Amino acid sequence: MNSDKAKKGYERSPHRALMKAAGYTDWEIDRPWIGVANSYNAIIPGHIHLRNITEAVKAGIYAAGGLPIEFPTIGVCDGIAMNHEGMKFSLPSRELIMDSIEVMARGHAFDGLVMIPNCDKIIPGMAMAAAKLNLPAVVISGGPMMAGSLNGKPLDLNSVFEGVGAKAAGKMTDDGLLEIEDNACPGCGSCSGMFTANTMNCMMEVLGLALPGNGTIPAVHAGRVRLAKEAGRAIMSLVEKNIRPRDILTEEAFKNAFAADLALGGSTNTALHLPAIAWAAGLKISLDMFNEIGAYVPHLCSMSPGGQHHLEDLWQAGGIQALLARLLEKGLINGEVMTVTGRMLRDNLAKARVTNDEVIRPVENPYHKQGGLAFIKGTLAPLGAIVKQSAVAPEMLVHEGPARIFECEEDASRAILNNEINDGDVVVIRYEGPKGGPGMREMLTPTSAIMGQGKGGTVALITDGRFSGATRGASIGHVSPEAAVGGPIGLVEEGDIISIDIPAKKLDIMVSEEILEERRKKFVPKLQHVDSPFLSRYREFATSGVEGAVLREKY
Repeated sequence: MNSDKAKKGYERSPHRALMKAAGYTDWEIDRPWIGVANSYNAIIPGHIHLRNITEAVKAGIYAAGGLPIEFPTIGVCDGIAMNHEGMKFSLPSRELIMDSIEVMARGHAFDGLVMIPNCDKIIPGMAMAAAKLNLPAVVISGGPMMAGSLNGKPLDLNSVFEGVGAKAAGKMTDDGLLEIEDNACPGCGSCSGMFTANTMNCMMEVLGLALPGNGTIPAVHAGRVRLAKEAGRAIMSLVEKNIRPRDILTEEAFKNAFAADLALGGSTNTALHLPAIAWAAGLKISLDMFNEIGAYVPHLCSMSPGGQHHLEDLWQAGGIQALLARLLEKGLINGEVMTVTGRMLRDNLAKARVTNDEVIRPVENPYHKQGGLAFIKGTLAPLGAIVKQSAVAPEMLVHEGPARIFECEEDASRAILNNEINDGDVVVIRYEGPKGGPGMREMLTPTSAIMGQGKGGTVALITDGRFSGATRGASIGHVSPEAAVGGPIGLVEEGDIISIDIPAKKLDIMVSEEILEERRKKFVPKLQHVDSPFLSRYREFATSGVEGAVLREKY
């Protein structure tokens, strides 16, 4: 065992003495040491119940003969960090979480790991740590929040953000907005739509790093606690069989993840996190895979924010396993991949079935013939950009309009809320990429304001930053290269015509190359000011959005 280096032999007597100071007995110390990474904190709704999940995990480990050793990680609530400097710290926290788990695991010679995340950057940060360390590992999330309700209609966090836009447009009163605010988020769990947290928890299940049910069993359901106990038992089996993350995180597993993501219509942030997890596993995957796989994998689930269903609906319809079974039946995914159950994916799916054909539609009757996400390129985005095409109004799939230029999210939000954006405009928010921001902020406030004002069918938004998984509408993000490194998005001027053709996967600036070259000669980046040493380091080493915004390893 890996922990033998810290506990075996007479020369490790001081080490054992320190373990005994923590209350561990000789027979406990002799067990496999399983690190339990608990991301509980008292501000993220998705994490406020994780102490209970952690205790269940530890019980499972202990019952199966292991020694659970709990330690904490940080976590940022993207909703609370939204639209102020706090969002600059969200994506960079992913790398910090990965590094902190490596410090604990290697510093204490753990034999295996159970990761307990639930929200946006914590999930991929933990998965990246598992892939990097390549110790036996299981991910068990805290589960999704139940949807809110008002006057018989479902609500979620996105309802509140769009309510702000409606209030600014004079379409909603203060009392009406307060009613939504009080009812949208009814309790613990990751926000109830197919936003980033829930998309990534589903991806953990598809990739095989998490047990069946991880993505959809509600946070408040006892099945979530039972699953946590099973995760504790599963890690002991993985240690015994020496099944490691890189045995699971193969190229075929990532293709399955892309397919499931497209069928779900998941968050655009998977375009950051799936390549980053692959990078940590020693693989390189291209975002062109979204288009290649999306050409034959249709959009089967109409999930909020683009549709009407929430995670509890998906759970009741059979969950991710039922979706995967439907895809496997048509040969759209590979069932010959290992999972943390110790079995192949096809074996896990043997009894899975769909119980509601509206929540998980048959492949022959999809919501859209192509998958939910599209990777688009053009003269405005030579390296690419990402859009949730399943959440775009049909009339905005092809659009041309004048650019309205903003050098930061706050300026754009102010203009939108002051009703300064006109029908047909293309809002361009730049210097919000990994380096420019720095930190590649999410843009849920401006996108939701546009939707709340009823302009989702007339106004587009383009940025080198990114979007919350709750975003819908003609919102194109991750534009690369970003403005901070001289990308064409930095050369756009007020009034330039921007051409968007999502079916053709094109994003262009309708300005001649000669004019762009003249602008390029005069170009000086306008990086946003930071007074944080941490963000300054991140800016120095961050790669582009289409590379997963991971940090360069060579200095």
